[in-house]
Amino acid sequence: MHSNFKTMNWAQELISQTTMVQAVIVISVISSIGLGLGKLKVAGVSLGITFVFFTGIIAGHFGIKINPEMLNFAQNFGLILFVYALGLQVGPGFLSSFKKGGVRLNMLGLAVIALGLFFTLILYWTTEIPLYTLVGLLSGAVTNTPALGAAQQALLQINPGNTEGVANMALACAITYPLGVIGVILAIVFLKKLYGRKTDISYKNNDKSKTYVAEYMVCNPAVYNKSIKDVVKLIDKQFVITRVWREGKVSIPTSDTLLQHGDHLLIVSVKGNTDSITALFGEQENVDWNNNDIDWNAIDSQLISRRILVTDNNLNGVKLGALRLRNLYGINITRVNRVGIDLLASPDLRLQIGDKLTIVGEKNAVDTVGKILGDEIKRLDNPNLIAVFVGIALGVILGSIPLAIPGISMPIKLGIAGGPIIVGILMGAFGPRFHVATYTTQSANLMIRQLGIVIYLAGLGLTAGEHFFETVFRPEGVLWIGIGFLLTIVPVLIVGYISSKSFKTDYSENIGMLCGCMANPMALSFANTTVEDDVPSVAYATVYPLSMFIRVISAQLILMIFS
Repeated sequence: MHSNFKTMNWAQELISQTTMVQAVIVISVISSIGLGLGKLKVAGVSLGITFVFFTGIIAGHFGIKINPEMLNFAQNFGLILFVYALGLQVGPGFLSSFKKGGVRLNMLGLAVIALGLFFTLILYWTTEIPLYTLVGLLSGAVTNTPALGAAQQALLQINPGNTEGVANMALACAITYPLGVIGVILAIVFLKKLYGRKTDISYKNNDKSKTYVAEYMVCNPAVYNKSIKDVVKLIDKQFVITRVWREGKVSIPTSDTLLQHGDHLLIVSVKGNTDSITALFGEQENVDWNNNDIDWNAIDSQLISRRILVTDNNLNGVKLGALRLRNLYGINITRVNRVGIDLLASPDLRLQIGDKLTIVGEKNAVDTVGKILGDEIKRLDNPNLIAVFVGIALGVILGSIPLAIPGISMPIKLGIAGGPIIVGILMGAFGPRFHVATYTTQSANLMIRQLGIVIYLAGLGLTAGEHFFETVFRPEGVLWIGIGFLLTIVPVLIVGYISSKSFKTDYSENIGMLCGCMANPMALSFANTTVEDDVPSVAYATVYPLSMFIRVISAQLILMIFS
């Protein structure tokens, strides 16, 4: 009997005492339950990992607590892991995506932010709700805790004794945060129906920036008897001639190959360049070379097509043209796949570890090139963790740097969310140029992101849960919920609809942009389940840095100017 009592006492102390072990157990249990419940679907929609946040709120409501310092560390480090891994994932395609519409996406994202600020000021001028409370409601509605922190610091600078206002601001944020998550998800569901059933294939078939294979016949006298290296200089478009049919025989051209009348050319470019290439060579054949069922190795008996992985660290950051593989080995690199994005194999393209190169040529030559590039998948199983931790440290340092804004006495900081994602993007995009191997497999990157966001949501739920329900059921609580929901969904729906109808923005880009400008990684996780590619994540990272910076600045400015 005495032994059983000691056992029960030990178990009770393990849960009730705020130790490191108790913190790990509580966060793990909340995460497990939330992930399990997140798989349930209501009306065909599941909240996924977002349910971890609500599980944390319930746990906090019933008085479950962990050491505040441990909670703060776990929550912040989880967020840092998520945003940095996201930056690494989208970094390689970030700059190219920015050139292909990033300015437009950022302008649309800023429009969402401007509408939210406008409605906040309208409510301030037409109701008796204090401005600091409305800023807290807005921070929760756009799921932006860094903006909340910046606003609280600004409020203390304006009125150092207003600790009640600071606490009220945090509570307002907690009240509207859940609906901030759900509001964006509901907007995504609405946009999904707006675009229709062909959403997923529309991007792949209609995007003019995607790689595109087409056959052309040489019937323009201006290119007769000219070498390929001279012909490519005639138009300001990038393309790769992968095969030449001449008198029924197939060959792989080199830069010195002379084109003749009647040659049939298989060319890889982007859809938007087809008209220019047709004008250059004379005629485009009506053959669909983009069908996934095409057996490229059956086109001719001597040439094969293989996908080869770049795994040799010495090639990280090296320009493709510098290897002279085409002239030395008689092969042709038709395209490069990087983190799920097909890139044109131009001579100026810098290789990165993990790139998948589609190579056409004779079997012996392709095998030789495979040895040069590495093509050893086992080398990719071990990510370069040194680069990961160095990047995280640099990101946190960047987020902590005070940025002086003219006319404002208090400096602005990017915070632990803005700094790491910017460094992650820079590491993913430019790391190879400095021979820094930042490659991680897609499964490893996903694991880091999911682990980080789940820990963050569990901690955030515990923080908000203690006074959540008692505030919700107060008279002003219902009003706060309504205001927060409107601040979430109205700007998102207005800009999302205008973006799709007036700017013809693709669904994948649209929802990624909306999640990014709303700083909503939970909605992004849901959005990624509605498409088959990484376009939402790329669009998210395209607008996130600027949007985060503007959110943090505007939360402080609105208090300093209008209080």
